Amino acid sequence: EGYEADDVIATLAVKARDVGLEAVIVSGDKDFYQLVGPRIALLNPGRGGAAGVAAEWVDERNAADRLGVPPHQVADYLALVGDSSDNIPGARGIGPKTATALLQQFGSVEQIIARVAEISNRRAQESIRAHADDVRLSRRLVTARLDLPIELDLEGFAAREPDRAALRRLFADLEFRTLIPHVAPAGEGAEPLEGADRAGAVEAGRVPEPDARLVASADDVAELARRIRDAGSVCLGTFISDSDPMRATLIGLALCVEEGHAFYLPFGHRAVSSLGLEGEASEVANLPALASPALLPLVEALEDPAVKKIGENLKSQLLVLRRAGVELAGIWFDTMIASYVIDPNRRQHDLEALALDYLDRHLAPRAELLGKGKNERPVAEVAVAAARRWAAALVDVAFRLTQRFRADLERAGLLSRFHGLEMPLLGVLADMEYAGIRIDPEFFASMSRKLTRDLSLIVEEIYKLAGREFNINSTPQLREVLFDKLELPVLKKTKTGPSTDAEVLEELAAMGHALPRLLIEYRQIDKLKSTYVDALPRLIHPQTNRIHTSFNQTVAATGRLSSSDPNLQNIPIRTETGAEIRRGFVPEPGHVFLGADYSQIELRILAHFSRDPAFVDAFSRGVDVHRQTAAIVFGVPVEEVTADMRARAKTINFATIYGQGEFSLSRQLGIPRDEAGRFIRQYFERFAGVRRFLDETVAQAKSRGYVETLSGRRRYVPELKSPNWNIRQFGERVAANTPIQGTAADLIKRAMIDVHAGLKATGSGARLVLQVHDELLLELPEDEVEPVRKLVIEKMQGAMALDVPLLVETGVGKDWYEIKA
Repeated sequence: EGYEADDVIATLAVKARDVGLEAVIVSGDKDFYQLVGPRIALLNPGRGGAAGVAAEWVDERNAADRLGVPPHQVADYLALVGDSSDNIPGARGIGPKTATALLQQFGSVEQIIARVAEISNRRAQESIRAHADDVRLSRRLVTARLDLPIELDLEGFAAREPDRAALRRLFADLEFRTLIPHVAPAGEGAEPLEGADRAGAVEAGRVPEPDARLVASADDVAELARRIRDAGSVCLGTFISDSDPMRATLIGLALCVEEGHAFYLPFGHRAVSSLGLEGEASEVANLPALASPALLPLVEALEDPAVKKIGENLKSQLLVLRRAGVELAGIWFDTMIASYVIDPNRRQHDLEALALDYLDRHLAPRAELLGKGKNERPVAEVAVAAARRWAAALVDVAFRLTQRFRADLERAGLLSRFHGLEMPLLGVLADMEYAGIRIDPEFFASMSRKLTRDLSLIVEEIYKLAGREFNINSTPQLREVLFDKLELPVLKKTKTGPSTDAEVLEELAAMGHALPRLLIEYRQIDKLKSTYVDALPRLIHPQTNRIHTSFNQTVAATGRLSSSDPNLQNIPIRTETGAEIRRGFVPEPGHVFLGADYSQIELRILAHFSRDPAFVDAFSRGVDVHRQTAAIVFGVPVEEVTADMRARAKTINFATIYGQGEFSLSRQLGIPRDEAGRFIRQYFERFAGVRRFLDETVAQAKSRGYVETLSGRRRYVPELKSPNWNIRQFGERVAANTPIQGTAADLIKRAMIDVHAGLKATGSGARLVLQVHDELLLELPEDEVEPVRKLVIEKMQGAMALDVPLLVETGVGKDWYEIKA
């Protein structure tokens, strides 16, 4: 307790050596090379995979091969080159080759520092003079401790049967879900996975496999429909051909109306006797299409809003069934969304993870049913019996989780939020995904050709400045050009060498180096071309001729929605080339786009929470809040605020929301750190209400363990209890920021629900097609612009009551770019 694992290993290795044993340290960590010597060797396990690295044995004979120095100089070498990933500062600008040469000449870092005047490399000499203290500190940090109070208890190291109950609890905490059934399967009388004091504790006892009945006739369908209506609710699970619901075919449908009993309806299974899979050909006996007259009693139950629908990922199921001719109604309880509302920090809300954590039940993953790699078969060729058992288990688990989660939501006071905001939003998102958005393939083809030409010119210029051709996308080759050939300063190091990330290139470009600037431009254009310009046209749906993104409701812990396959929320708009991509998004003929965006919403929410007089007054009077902030911070009249002052004030305003310190602010503004610190102090002196709100919010989070948005959504902040200072600081930023960002997320969700309902109520031809942070994009007939604009502004501005007015800005255009022009 209280010591680094590396030092424990080092101490034990030396103790083993000293009693005459041969010690082998199994690790790829270069720090351990300092221990190699008589009776201590390393086994670098390498890496697997297609581009794997073979395992390597390291002893005295080859210990110098990796770093270029013998073991007794490893700590000195590491002290010079540093390691940003381990917070080892090193000597700024000194790379591996220079470090090796210095140690060959002087022997140790102390000698290098003492004889710094003898160093012939001027840049290295200046670095050693400037960073001598950092090098000494680094030497102490990287030197392995060999004196820890631990004994070499060989008997205690003997392999024995593991404590499987403890393993299950540990694996559950760490979310090692695939290991649990293999290494620590539950047996009779197995303990629960987690303690009762932790949210998400497992119910004691095993959940038996459900009875899985096959629905094979019209009489069976009628009987099932009667059961559904008698129960008043039904849990659904669709067995589909593709993970994308807009391209999937319905292969089967599982339904559950009570624990332990499920039904399976086959629709798209086919004989596969040619594959030699015994018994499968004889099992195929599909029902007619779901929307056919024979299944009318069931369809009527599914379309009846009075029958409550339960399940996992109901948005996907709604879309699949809609494309199969059934309009699912009565959407009531989604287990993914319930899990997310209960604990937004949780990484996995899928049924497999929830079943394991809450019911101590292992669900076979889809890949296990279909096979993997070359042996993976089409979904339609899975045996009906196997699909029936698999799908029945899913709906049974979802049904059981619904009972558990409903009680948890009620106990936490989150039930009204779940049913009042998150579940209604599900239907809105489904309609948006179903609608999709149109793009102009010719525009993207033309832009692709233009970007290809631009990249070609940039590459030529890069080769000219580098003095030779090289693979720009190869990090080792780029390092060689930047730091060996051009001798640019090494600003940051990774475990494999000097960093060439965007941050480093930006800093080098700011120093006046032309090549890093061109590399930044190359990367930006290449990413735009590959990620959007070339990729988007390939995603056009063959039937709708539109692109259908997926909106994720259970990903961001802040409550914000995200977009994927493709991600249309992250199209960059800060560069002109990135913004141009929006020109390729176009409405149907006779239609236009209407964009509606909340103005400075997070600052308005901050004003509401903090009730700071200056903030509230600025928004209430409708003045430019950034100009007002600049006037207060810089102590000048509003009319004397310059463009630079306003820009700095805007940066400070948003830095406040995101909890940035003086280091981050100094980088953003390009000013010294002490000046940035002075700005922050002045800001909080002038806006004392903001400081008080942030401090009180963090203090409340520390005492309660969570923070809440204005509408009552909770986010737990366990990081505040961490013994690690950096993690605690992160927790404080999360605690201060979540009420603001989370309330903004709640606001746009409520606005989407209200706008969607308003359009339906008026019979408008307008429809929501995209949501990007605080902006909504609608597609509508040209003759409906003014009434729709009025409705959208009214619904968005009335979505939440704040102490300051909400302001919505709108724009209309023939493409997505034009609405902002």
